[in-house]
Amino acid sequence: MTKPMKQHLIDPEICIRCYTCEMTCPINAIEHNDDNVVVDPDICNMCMACIPVCPTGSIDEWRVVREPYSLEDQYGWDELPEQEEFPATASEAETSIEAMDEAMAALLADAHKGAGGRARAPVSASKPTVNLYTISKPVEATVQGNYRLTGDDADNDVRHIILDFGATSFPVLEGQSIGITAPGTDAGGKPHLPRLYSVSSPRDGERPNYNNLSLTVKREPHGVCSNYVCDLKAGDKVAVTGPFGSTFLMPNDPEAKLLMICTGTGSAPFRAFTMHRRRTNPGATGRMSLFFGARAPDSLPYFGPLKKVPESALAKNFAFSRVAGQPKTYVQDKLREQEEAVAELICDPATHVYICGLRGMEEGVEKALSNIAESTGTQWLALRDTMREEGRYHVETY
Repeated sequence: MTKPMKQHLIDPEICIRCYTCEMTCPINAIEHNDDNVVVDPDICNMCMACIPVCPTGSIDEWRVVREPYSLEDQYGWDELPEQEEFPATASEAETSIEAMDEAMAALLADAHKGAGGRARAPVSASKPTVNLYTISKPVEATVQGNYRLTGDDADNDVRHIILDFGATSFPVLEGQSIGITAPGTDAGGKPHLPRLYSVSSPRDGERPNYNNLSLTVKREPHGVCSNYVCDLKAGDKVAVTGPFGSTFLMPNDPEAKLLMICTGTGSAPFRAFTMHRRRTNPGATGRMSLFFGARAPDSLPYFGPLKKVPESALAKNFAFSRVAGQPKTYVQDKLREQEEAVAELICDPATHVYICGLRGMEEGVEKALSNIAESTGTQWLALRDTMREEGRYHVETY
């Protein structure tokens, strides 16, 4: 019997094709084609550098194998293969696997600091369409509008972009993302990789029953794609890939309670969640709660429209960190201020928690939720892992 080995794989069902792992890998062990992102078993040394940067946890997959799956195998997958069974009598194999598992657990414990962990979709969520249009076969969308959402601060230019797909089918759910590729090539002469942007409109379109969607995009000073997107004008044509994402989805259960925590453009999927429920189920008994962080009111996307949503439908908590004459307040501070309400939510089996925004926010939010849970005598890590396993805990930070 060939001595078994542990192989690092990527789950093609969960992967959102953001290519962050590929760009992070220090030894170029990760590559992609039109369909999948894969790990080369001849190069990967299990350094774990790619684990904490993955926003979905799709990178955290392993199989014990006699012979490693080839790149050709991985490129052909729509889903991961089941774990191969080893003979119960093969004591050498069992011992070897146990030793590898112990070593891997130690490595992952450190690598998972700040990682979202492997995600699951809500049980009642609709089945998403994924990877319908690829890098070599994108769909063309037409820009219907480009509207500035924030004040005149040059460092905080956030745009609301509306894309129309005409007669071409582009089914998308709240919580999914699309890819946009900037024209031209990078410093190495290669075409730019697509950049992912969360859809900020509900499944029936920015305008109901029209084949369009919206994005919330912040201009980054040196961001090739963000500057390209923020400069688009009505009538421009854009190459789009996707949709991507099969776990950061909205439950269809009207009794589901949503605890949504975000910063900046991380608000995009929550705008979609809120609009979908208000359009299709305004009498839903499951309440939505939003904790939204920004520098100041004029740098917070959708601040005006959000304030018009009734508190009975959406409990709103805004945290501003750069308002003159006021102390810096972050989303974790607002969570602690609302400790009693948040504790009730996270301990309720009907609650789904969503965290979206810059990766730096995740640690502070985790600490706040841990403190709040433990104030009720509940161990946060156990509760969080149970919620994640049940498809009720969702993190996408970049």
